[in-house]
Amino acid sequence: MGRRKKIVQECETLMDKPEQIRNIAIAAHVDHGKTTLTDNLLAGAGMISDETAGEQLAMDTEEDEQERGITIDAANVSMTHEYEDTNHLINLIDTPGHVDFGGDVTRAMRAVDGALVVVDAVEGAMPQTETVLRQALREGVKPTLFINKVDRLISELQEGPEEMQERLLAVIRDVNELIRGMTEEMEDINEDWTVSVEEGTVGFGSALYKWGVSMPSMQRTGMDFGEIMELERADNRQELHDRTPLSDVVLDMVCEHFPNPIDAQPRRIPRIWRGDADSDVAETMQLVDEDGEVVLMVTDIGIDPHAGEIAAGRVFSGTIEKGQELYVSGTAGKNRIQSVGIYMGGERQEVDRVPAGNIAAVTGLRDAIAGSTVSSIEMTPFESIEHISEPVITKSVEAQNMDDLPKLIETLQQVAKEDPTIQIEINEDTGEHLISGQGELHLEVIGQRIERNQGIPINTGEPIVVFREAPQTDSREVEGISPNRHNRFYITVTPLGEDIVEAIQHGEASMDMPELERREALQEAGMDKDTSQNVEHIHNTNVIIDDTKGIQHLNETMELVLEGMEEALNDGPLAAEPVQGSLIRLHDARLHEDAIHRGPAQVIPATRQAIHNALIDAEVRLLEPIQEVRIDVPNDHMGAASGEIQGRRGRVDDMYQEGDLMVVEGVAPVDEMIGFSSDIRSATEGRASWNTENAGFQVMADNLQRETIMEIRERKGMKQELHEAIGYF
Repeated sequence: MGRRKKIVQECETLMDKPEQIRNIAIAAHVDHGKTTLTDNLLAGAGMISDETAGEQLAMDTEEDEQERGITIDAANVSMTHEYEDTNHLINLIDTPGHVDFGGDVTRAMRAVDGALVVVDAVEGAMPQTETVLRQALREGVKPTLFINKVDRLISELQEGPEEMQERLLAVIRDVNELIRGMTEEMEDINEDWTVSVEEGTVGFGSALYKWGVSMPSMQRTGMDFGEIMELERADNRQELHDRTPLSDVVLDMVCEHFPNPIDAQPRRIPRIWRGDADSDVAETMQLVDEDGEVVLMVTDIGIDPHAGEIAAGRVFSGTIEKGQELYVSGTAGKNRIQSVGIYMGGERQEVDRVPAGNIAAVTGLRDAIAGSTVSSIEMTPFESIEHISEPVITKSVEAQNMDDLPKLIETLQQVAKEDPTIQIEINEDTGEHLISGQGELHLEVIGQRIERNQGIPINTGEPIVVFREAPQTDSREVEGISPNRHNRFYITVTPLGEDIVEAIQHGEASMDMPELERREALQEAGMDKDTSQNVEHIHNTNVIIDDTKGIQHLNETMELVLEGMEEALNDGPLAAEPVQGSLIRLHDARLHEDAIHRGPAQVIPATRQAIHNALIDAEVRLLEPIQEVRIDVPNDHMGAASGEIQGRRGRVDDMYQEGDLMVVEGVAPVDEMIGFSSDIRSATEGRASWNTENAGFQVMADNLQRETIMEIRERKGMKQELHEAIGYF
């Protein structure tokens, strides 16, 4: 029997024993060594050869991932590991570290119960480390820490035992500070989730040279840091690997310290599902009951050239089998399961069934998207997966040959289904297709994959930055009149508090929640009690309040009022960019008696016009996306590096020494950061390493507003005259 077949059989045997299952994700800042570490774990489980582990990057299955040397898609693998005489099934997801692919990390966290956070010993906790920790903790996923590249401290930086200890403790301190700050407000976490060397929730080692240690492993093998330093300095890394293999240390830590589904699901279900806590389905999910109704949360959609669309996700209840007919949240009818499998790295192994507590790969769910709830009964779906960052950059895509157009449209729709952080806009009139994503690299990768995997030659336009519009002051009451002059709406607009906007972005307040919960969440974020009681609708980060009293026919007209408002907020008055952070109050309305005279053609233009005029009165401004920038550079190139930020309308916030490098930190507009990578390379003779992190939107300088608005209007084919009331630039 082949080795792989044997592993699949072992996995199948363990699937029914939830107390022996661990669902985990490996997450870290870009280039801190996640995929190399995963290779070690695969080798430890006997799935790839020990020799090639660390260089094979088995989880980077796509050609472009191998070429670029980065993980782009989260990849799943199931393996087994014996710990304290008990065999465990470990379902692992290797996630990307690059900020452009953060959506994959967020989705992976929904499927797992534990996150192994990897930090580079030399660089320490970085911006993306903070982001992945936040993504894990928000989903109620328990963290442990692995400090990688310790070999560099010994051989490159030649650090002595004391310096090294100080540096490693500083990393642990930083990570714990982040965990403490984030778990303080979480009422459902009643234990201390900070990591500690003594408890064995911190590991150290080198994924590249395949050795690792933790406090329990040192006690077991008798190895100490002094001996490790001697062997490392003597280049005797093979002995290090033989005596204390990294895979054993990490997998032991996973089995010992991460919760199994039976421990985790009772805590996680209330956090991610807002259905009736006393229902049968709530009970079967909390008990991880494989005989209950089937509940699967889809976290990832992939394409297999032979099998078609594959939905991967966590089975919270019941058992998934081929031939079942299941509901997909938000769609009509049922989908029939064609096959069920588990992942073995890049390959999918079909199995007969996958019970609760496991991660499954399923074909046949044609209506599912990443984030769908799939179940055998109609039920309240899981909370939508909140992606922290929004698209900030757009490119137009067109097929080189007109014959490829239908295939391109189909491919783009598929791309949006696979990656919800990508937004696709298809303009039937101009034949132009716009893709919006998290950054230049994100869109570059999508474009390459369309050409390479689908064989469609495409032309892509220059990157365009996505702007927002937002009110700056309170408006007066504005009247919106319908074309037939029989209906009138009275509206004001005021800016929303930053804390409220943040609560909405993070999904802490949404229209899917029970009214009482939403009210409390908004009040906690700073909204006054009366306002929070009258929330009629939340659209993106805009809140619509109904302050009217006893107006006849308003109930039946409200749907059209909201439709007009949504239209107005999707295309702001300055440059038809989305509006954010506005509080809209409907104070009064006068409606025609006859329903025929208050139809869509009357109500929608009236509310649209009222909102645009109120926004103009509230001095609406263009907001531009900004990025935090961190550059690590040798001393003599520091001036050139900070000059690169300042020359891009950026601001340098901090400069400090770290080891033998200078760190320059600052912020700069995304618009100015296009082409940054080639410029910084030439300015520092290729000696700088840098990373960027999206940092939301800020008001653009007044002297640039008019010119930018006109450029966007011209690009969109809009009139070049601005509303006469916009005279405040």
